[in-house]
Amino acid sequence: MSIGSGLCAGSINTTMFLIARFIAGFGLGMLFSIIPMYQSEISTPETRGFMVSIHGIMIGVGYSLSSWINFGVYFITASGSTSSFPWRFPMAFQAAPVVILLAGSFMLPYSPRWLMRKGRFEEAHIVLKRLHASNDEASIERVAKEFHQIRRQVEQDQESQDGIVWYELLRTAPNRKRTIIAMILMWGAQLTGTLVLANYGVLLFISLGLKGYMPLLLLGIWVTVGFLGNIITALFLDRFGRRKFLLVGISGILVSLICECALQARYLGTDNIAGLNAAVFFIYLFIAFFGCCIDATQFVYLTEIFPNRIRSQGSAFGIVNSALASLVMLMVAPIALEKITWRFFLVLIVPTACYLLVIFLYFPETSKKSLEDINEAFGEKVAVHYTHATRAEEEEYRKAADHEMDSTINSTPKDDGVVHHVERSSGYV
Repeated sequence: MSIGSGLCAGSINTTMFLIARFIAGFGLGMLFSIIPMYQSEISTPETRGFMVSIHGIMIGVGYSLSSWINFGVYFITASGSTSSFPWRFPMAFQAAPVVILLAGSFMLPYSPRWLMRKGRFEEAHIVLKRLHASNDEASIERVAKEFHQIRRQVEQDQESQDGIVWYELLRTAPNRKRTIIAMILMWGAQLTGTLVLANYGVLLFISLGLKGYMPLLLLGIWVTVGFLGNIITALFLDRFGRRKFLLVGISGILVSLICECALQARYLGTDNIAGLNAAVFFIYLFIAFFGCCIDATQFVYLTEIFPNRIRSQGSAFGIVNSALASLVMLMVAPIALEKITWRFFLVLIVPTACYLLVIFLYFPETSKKSLEDINEAFGEKVAVHYTHATRAEEEEYRKAADHEMDSTINSTPKDDGVVHHVERSSGYV
């Protein structure tokens, strides 16, 4: 992505620019899939919503920076300058956070779940202790419990199933259910029209009577509201659960779209300032609900519903669907906004209403459960429960913890090459 951004900024013709954009987009797609999955796998069940929501927050930061940078360079063009700086600088700036991520990735540990799938149990245990344990006995016992459950689930999966095949996402009924939910989750979020408003918001604000730099200013504020909403998600998603956030968010978005459609139908093309300002308000109410309830939640939920063995394929499938939905919406929207104006919001209202119904009927709750426990919601066997463990399972955990206390796995690691590798090896592989 850093290479693509640099080539975009240095483009000398359209062909070079398009190739550079493809390179940058390819890298961005990989990051969108890998980062929330990695965050999900290294988090505790109690903090997973918060940790993965950071992905949404940082996306919001990126959108906000982009909007405000564009707002700033607008004045260079507005002054009559023919400099290429107003479009080259935003393209070059994209490389800065990617370089920081690249440098920091060498300090990231491997996912403990990936390590266990590769049979590297000692390294996985060290990573879990490093990330989740503190000096108190309760946290040490919790890490032992996490380690035992993940190991038992990995062993059960390896014993009961053959190798992963290319059609794994459709191979079993539980996987098909997950795949359908992932597709609906990501398409539904995009069919609300959020990227249409983000990319063509300036045109919408102009159509509502705003002039000069005001459309760009309002778009910058609009995107910033979405970023702040992601912080709300991070703070409260683990407390209230994924379903509640999705249902409240889509309900609010649906109301916003209906009101926006009605107001534009009545006041678009008129000089009724109050009516046009009300339409602007509901565009802001839309992003408030999307940012607070949907933006980060979709990535959290996507990475939770797939089991360890196919989480990478499932996450990638979800991101591909999100990209396809975005492509369709962004290609159709400018034509629709020009040809059918306010009626385009009817196109958004119908799938959003269907999305709300499907979430209510078919999306299981995943909050406060370990990634392994979530398998049960899709009809699969859990080797040993982390949450709501039976008396027999608690006894199994106790014996496993006692065994680990006496084993070399739970002893203080020496400062050798293995530990150094765990602490310094790069990201999820």
